[in-house]
Amino acid sequence: MIRSANAEWNGTLKEGTGHMKTGTGAVDQPFSFKTRMGDGNVGTNPEELIAAAHAGCFSMQLSAMLEHAGHTVDSVQTSAKVHFGPVDGGFAISRIELTTEGKVPGISAEQFQSLANEAKVSCPVSKALSATEITLSASLV
Repeated sequence: MIRSANAEWNGTLKEGTGHMKTGTGAVDQPFSFKTRMGDGNVGTNPEELIAAAHAGCFSMQLSAMLEHAGHTVDSVQTSAKVHFGPVDGGFAISRIELTTEGKVPGISAEQFQSLANEAKVSCPVSKALSATEITLSASLV
């Protein structure tokens, strides 16, 4: 399997504009210095797309692990906060905070937490981002 996206940037860093599009066309958005570093609200940015990818991947991984452990999953809802800013004279993603809530009848909080921790390490996006600190808060609802 190969998934793809492309991006184009035109102009200078602060005054330029860009456009990102995924291979499926599901994401087809402009981006700019303001949407990445400031108060721009029209468009997206790379870190927001990483957050969406990580939240989606983690939710699917946890759901699969819960099902494999014999549980019926009503829902897994995950948010991801990507911390992006100045680090050592440049910019970097310093941390990703995952927060997940699961609606899984009949599972103990301890077993849910254990599987969530395993999913944090084993989801493909977590593996790709393993150089970044990833934290997890998991709870049942």
